[in-house]
Amino acid sequence: MTEPIRLLLADDQALVRGALAALLTLEEDIEVVAEASRGDEVLGLVREARPDVALLDIEMPGIDGIEAAAQIRDAGLGCRVLIVTTFGRPGYLKRALAAGASGFMVKDAPAERLADAVRRVHRGLRVIDPQLAEASLFAGDSPLTERETEVLRAAEFGQPLVDVAAAVSLSLGTVRNHMSSIIAKTGAGNRFEAARAARENGWL
Repeated sequence: MTEPIRLLLADDQALVRGALAALLTLEEDIEVVAEASRGDEVLGLVREARPDVALLDIEMPGIDGIEAAAQIRDAGLGCRVLIVTTFGRPGYLKRALAAGASGFMVKDAPAERLADAVRRVHRGLRVIDPQLAEASLFAGDSPLTERETEVLRAAEFGQPLVDVAAAVSLSLGTVRNHMSSIIAKTGAGNRFEAARAARENGWL
């Protein structure tokens, strides 16, 4: 019988990590051999548990999953990396691939697709969420107008919108309209997420 794929899971949310472990352990050919709640725990656990594949979240305490992927690559331990994250942003995808990750999936992917991604990465293949791959092809051009970029830059660090309006010489209502458009175009939940997404994509 073929040895199961040895898997390390790293996610700072215990419930998410537990759910992923429970789902993937149901697969006969996958065995979860280590779990981490911080990015700076990953390399030590890879050295200790010798997983075949490390499934890493991006946003974790210590260091993020992309930096952890780079550490694994640089250590030459033969462990492949699959990034699984809530934040399916083209900027993250490009950084992850540059750090040596073999795959990039979003967390809302069906369990069977995630298990298949683990198998394919283990075989040395590259696995990228198809919607994210398509989005990354068009990530170079900013969806924001020049005025929206100016407004977002002025609002990036949490300034009151009345101050933003004064800084860009617009009415408060116009600034609010621009912010609504910016948030919609970046797929963010608020202006802080919009600014971060724009920074990651090189739009600011």
